[in-house]
Amino acid sequence: MNINKDTLVADIVAENYKTATVFKKYGVDFCCNGNRTIHEVSKKRKINEEVIINELSDELNNASSEQNYANWDIDFLSDFIYQNHHIYVEKQIPEILHYLDKISKVHGDKHPELLEIKQLFKESSGALTTHMKKEELILFPFIKKIAKAFKSGESLEQPPFGSIQNPIDMMHHEHDDEGERFRKIAALSNNYTPPQDACNSYKIAFSLLREFEEDLHKHIHLENNILFKKAILTEAKLYN
Repeated sequence: MNINKDTLVADIVAENYKTATVFKKYGVDFCCNGNRTIHEVSKKRKINEEVIINELSDELNNASSEQNYANWDIDFLSDFIYQNHHIYVEKQIPEILHYLDKISKVHGDKHPELLEIKQLFKESSGALTTHMKKEELILFPFIKKIAKAFKSGESLEQPPFGSIQNPIDMMHHEHDDEGERFRKIAALSNNYTPPQDACNSYKIAFSLLREFEEDLHKHIHLENNILFKKAILTEAKLYN
Protein backbone atom coordinates (compact mmCIF):
# COMPACT_ATOMS: atom_id res chain seq x y z
CA MET A 1 0.00 0.00 0.00
CA ASN A 2 1.37 3.40 -1.02
CA ILE A 3 0.40 5.98 1.60
CA ASN A 4 0.10 9.63 0.60
CA LYS A 5 -1.65 12.74 1.88
CA ASP A 6 -4.94 11.70 0.25
CA THR A 7 -5.04 8.18 1.72
CA LEU A 8 -7.93 7.61 4.13
CA VAL A 9 -7.07 6.77 7.74
CA ALA A 10 -9.66 3.95 7.69
CA ASP A 11 -8.07 2.34 4.64
CA ILE A 12 -4.62 2.34 6.24
CA VAL A 13 -5.82 0.64 9.43
CA ALA A 14 -7.91 -1.79 7.38
CA GLU A 15 -4.74 -2.75 5.50
CA ASN A 16 -3.02 -3.65 8.77
CA TYR A 17 -4.32 -2.96 12.26
CA LYS A 18 -0.80 -2.44 13.60
CA THR A 19 -0.83 1.03 12.02
CA ALA A 20 -3.40 1.99 14.66
CA THR A 21 -0.49 2.40 17.09
CA VAL A 22 0.77 5.35 15.04
CA PHE A 23 -2.64 7.02 14.98
CA LYS A 24 -3.04 6.46 18.74
CA LYS A 25 0.36 8.08 19.29
CA TYR A 26 -0.86 11.28 17.58
CA GLY A 27 -4.39 11.18 19.06
CA VAL A 28 -6.06 10.49 15.71
CA ASP A 29 -9.47 8.79 15.86
CA PHE A 30 -9.19 5.92 13.37
CA CYS A 31 -12.41 4.06 14.27
CA CYS A 32 -15.34 6.49 14.45
CA ASN A 33 -13.78 9.17 12.24
CA GLY A 34 -11.62 7.10 9.91
CA ASN A 35 -13.00 8.55 6.69
CA ARG A 36 -10.54 11.44 6.71
CA THR A 37 -7.35 11.83 4.72
CA ILE A 38 -3.86 12.00 6.15
CA HIS A 39 -3.78 15.64 5.05
CA GLU A 40 -6.98 16.43 6.98
CA VAL A 41 -5.94 14.78 10.24
CA SER A 42 -2.40 16.20 10.02
CA LYS A 43 -3.78 19.71 9.66
CA LYS A 44 -6.29 19.28 12.49
CA ARG A 45 -3.84 17.66 14.93
CA LYS A 46 -0.90 19.85 13.81
CA ILE A 47 1.16 16.83 12.80
CA ASN A 48 3.99 16.94 10.29
CA GLU A 49 2.41 15.22 7.27
CA GLU A 50 5.64 13.74 5.99
CA VAL A 51 6.59 12.37 9.41
CA ILE A 52 3.32 10.51 9.97
CA ILE A 53 3.34 9.13 6.41
CA ASN A 54 6.86 7.78 6.97
CA GLU A 55 5.93 6.26 10.33
CA LEU A 56 2.85 4.59 8.87
CA SER A 57 4.81 3.28 5.90
CA ASP A 58 7.49 1.88 8.21
CA GLU A 59 4.82 0.18 10.31
CA LEU A 60 3.31 -1.43 7.23
CA ASN A 61 6.67 -2.53 5.87
CA ASN A 62 7.76 -4.03 9.20
CA ALA A 63 4.40 -5.58 10.07
CA SER A 64 4.17 -9.33 10.38
CA SER A 65 1.37 -11.22 8.68
CA GLU A 66 -1.33 -9.60 10.78
CA GLN A 67 -4.78 -11.01 10.16
CA ASN A 68 -6.05 -9.20 7.10
CA TYR A 69 -9.64 -8.60 8.15
CA ALA A 70 -10.37 -6.70 4.94
CA ASN A 71 -10.09 -9.94 2.96
CA TRP A 72 -12.54 -11.86 5.11
CA ASP A 73 -16.07 -12.65 3.94
CA ILE A 74 -18.66 -10.49 5.65
CA ASP A 75 -20.52 -13.42 7.22
CA PHE A 76 -17.30 -14.75 8.76
CA LEU A 77 -16.25 -11.28 9.93
CA SER A 78 -19.62 -10.66 11.61
CA ASP A 79 -19.22 -13.95 13.53
CA PHE A 80 -15.67 -12.97 14.50
CA ILE A 81 -16.85 -9.61 15.86
CA TYR A 82 -19.56 -11.26 17.90
CA GLN A 83 -17.30 -13.97 19.33
CA ASN A 84 -14.29 -11.73 20.02
CA HIS A 85 -15.80 -8.35 20.87
CA HIS A 86 -19.48 -8.62 21.78
CA ILE A 87 -18.85 -11.47 24.22
CA TYR A 88 -15.85 -9.59 25.65
CA VAL A 89 -17.98 -6.48 26.29
CA GLU A 90 -20.72 -8.52 27.99
CA LYS A 91 -18.16 -10.23 30.22
CA GLN A 92 -16.24 -7.09 31.20
CA ILE A 93 -19.12 -4.73 31.97
CA PRO A 94 -20.10 -6.25 35.36
CA GLU A 95 -16.47 -6.60 36.46
CA ILE A 96 -15.63 -2.98 35.64
CA LEU A 97 -18.82 -1.73 37.30
CA HIS A 98 -17.90 -3.70 40.43
CA TYR A 99 -14.51 -1.99 40.69
CA LEU A 100 -15.90 1.47 39.86
CA ASP A 101 -18.57 1.12 42.56
CA LYS A 102 -15.93 0.03 45.06
CA ILE A 103 -13.41 2.81 44.42
CA SER A 104 -16.14 5.48 44.15
CA LYS A 105 -17.28 4.65 47.68
CA VAL A 106 -13.75 4.62 49.10
CA HIS A 107 -12.10 7.43 47.11
CA GLY A 108 -15.05 9.45 45.78
CA ASP A 109 -14.77 12.25 48.35
CA LYS A 110 -11.14 12.97 47.47
CA HIS A 111 -11.51 12.10 43.77
CA PRO A 112 -15.01 13.22 42.71
CA GLU A 113 -14.15 12.55 39.07
CA LEU A 114 -14.64 8.85 39.88
CA LEU A 115 -18.37 9.45 40.29
CA GLU A 116 -18.57 10.95 36.81
CA ILE A 117 -16.45 8.15 35.34
CA LYS A 118 -18.77 5.58 36.93
CA GLN A 119 -21.86 7.36 35.59
CA LEU A 120 -20.40 7.62 32.07
CA PHE A 121 -19.46 3.94 32.08
CA LYS A 122 -22.94 2.97 33.29
CA GLU A 123 -24.44 4.95 30.41
CA SER A 124 -22.00 3.32 28.00
CA SER A 125 -22.68 -0.19 29.27
CA GLY A 126 -26.44 0.24 28.85
CA ALA A 127 -26.13 1.78 25.40
CA LEU A 128 -23.59 -0.81 24.21
CA THR A 129 -25.72 -3.72 25.42
CA THR A 130 -28.75 -2.45 23.46
CA HIS A 131 -26.58 -1.58 20.46
CA MET A 132 -25.02 -5.04 20.26
CA LYS A 133 -28.42 -6.75 20.50
CA LYS A 134 -29.61 -4.74 17.48
CA GLU A 135 -26.58 -6.00 15.57
CA GLU A 136 -26.97 -9.59 16.73
CA LEU A 137 -30.73 -9.83 16.10
CA ILE A 138 -31.18 -7.61 13.03
CA LEU A 139 -28.05 -6.36 11.28
CA PHE A 140 -25.69 -9.35 11.42
CA PRO A 141 -28.37 -11.88 10.33
CA PHE A 142 -29.14 -9.68 7.30
CA ILE A 143 -25.43 -9.37 6.50
CA LYS A 144 -25.32 -13.17 6.44
CA LYS A 145 -28.30 -13.21 4.06
CA ILE A 146 -26.46 -10.77 1.79
CA ALA A 147 -23.36 -12.99 1.85
CA LYS A 148 -25.39 -16.12 1.10
CA ALA A 149 -27.27 -14.48 -1.78
CA PHE A 150 -24.04 -13.13 -3.26
CA LYS A 151 -22.31 -16.52 -3.10
CA SER A 152 -25.26 -18.56 -4.38
CA GLY A 153 -26.72 -16.14 -6.90
CA GLU A 154 -30.11 -16.28 -5.15
CA SER A 155 -32.36 -13.26 -4.97
CA LEU A 156 -32.35 -11.19 -1.79
CA GLU A 157 -35.66 -10.31 -0.18
CA GLN A 158 -35.69 -6.68 0.89
CA PRO A 159 -36.08 -6.32 4.68
CA PRO A 160 -38.56 -3.93 6.41
CA PHE A 161 -35.77 -1.38 7.01
CA GLY A 162 -35.04 -1.08 3.27
CA SER A 163 -31.38 -0.79 2.33
CA ILE A 164 -28.77 -2.00 4.81
CA GLN A 165 -27.48 1.57 4.72
CA ASN A 166 -30.32 2.58 7.08
CA PRO A 167 -29.45 0.43 10.13
CA ILE A 168 -25.75 1.02 9.43
CA ASP A 169 -26.30 4.79 9.63
CA MET A 170 -27.86 4.23 13.07
CA MET A 171 -24.91 2.06 14.16
CA HIS A 172 -22.47 4.77 13.02
CA HIS A 173 -24.31 7.34 15.11
CA GLU A 174 -24.26 5.09 18.18
CA HIS A 175 -20.55 4.34 17.66
CA ASP A 176 -19.89 8.08 17.64
CA ASP A 177 -21.73 8.43 20.95
CA GLU A 178 -19.57 5.75 22.58
CA GLY A 179 -16.40 7.24 21.16
CA GLU A 180 -17.31 10.60 22.71
CA ARG A 181 -18.21 9.01 26.06
CA PHE A 182 -14.85 7.25 26.28
CA ARG A 183 -12.98 10.40 25.31
CA LYS A 184 -14.54 11.98 28.41
CA ILE A 185 -13.64 8.98 30.57
CA ALA A 186 -10.05 9.09 29.32
CA ALA A 187 -9.81 12.81 30.07
CA LEU A 188 -11.32 12.47 33.57
CA SER A 189 -8.94 9.61 34.41
CA ASN A 190 -5.85 11.40 33.06
CA ASN A 191 -5.69 8.78 30.33
CA TYR A 192 -6.21 5.97 32.87
CA THR A 193 -3.34 7.07 35.10
CA PRO A 194 -4.06 6.24 38.76
CA PRO A 195 -3.19 8.98 41.30
CA GLN A 196 -0.43 8.59 43.88
CA ASP A 197 -2.84 7.46 46.60
CA ALA A 198 -4.48 4.78 44.42
CA CYS A 199 -5.10 1.38 45.99
CA ASN A 200 -4.89 -1.88 44.02
CA SER A 201 -8.62 -1.79 43.19
CA TYR A 202 -8.18 1.73 41.81
CA LYS A 203 -5.31 0.57 39.60
CA ILE A 204 -7.23 -2.49 38.43
CA ALA A 205 -10.29 -0.39 37.56
CA PHE A 206 -8.26 2.00 35.40
CA SER A 207 -6.38 -0.86 33.75
CA LEU A 208 -9.67 -2.59 32.88
CA LEU A 209 -11.10 0.66 31.52
CA ARG A 210 -8.04 1.21 29.32
CA GLU A 211 -8.27 -2.35 27.98
CA PHE A 212 -12.01 -1.93 27.39
CA GLU A 213 -11.48 1.27 25.40
CA GLU A 214 -8.72 -0.32 23.29
CA ASP A 215 -10.99 -3.27 22.51
CA LEU A 216 -13.84 -0.88 21.66
CA HIS A 217 -11.62 1.00 19.20
CA LYS A 218 -10.81 -2.22 17.35
CA HIS A 219 -14.42 -3.38 17.56
CA ILE A 220 -15.73 -0.15 16.01
CA HIS A 221 -12.95 -0.10 13.42
CA LEU A 222 -13.81 -3.61 12.21
CA GLU A 223 -17.46 -2.64 11.86
CA ASN A 224 -17.26 0.92 10.51
CA ASN A 225 -14.25 0.60 8.26
CA ILE A 226 -14.52 -2.98 7.01
CA LEU A 227 -17.73 -4.94 7.71
CA PHE A 228 -20.25 -2.18 7.06
CA LYS A 229 -18.49 -0.86 3.97
CA LYS A 230 -18.23 -4.33 2.43
CA ALA A 231 -21.85 -5.15 3.30
CA ILE A 232 -23.10 -1.98 1.58
CA LEU A 233 -21.03 -2.71 -1.55
CA THR A 234 -22.15 -6.36 -1.65
CA GLU A 235 -25.81 -5.43 -1.30
CA ALA A 236 -25.45 -2.90 -4.11
CA LYS A 237 -24.02 -5.59 -6.39
CA LEU A 238 -27.03 -7.81 -5.73
CA TYR A 239 -29.50 -5.12 -6.78
CA ASN A 240 -27.56 -4.03 -9.90
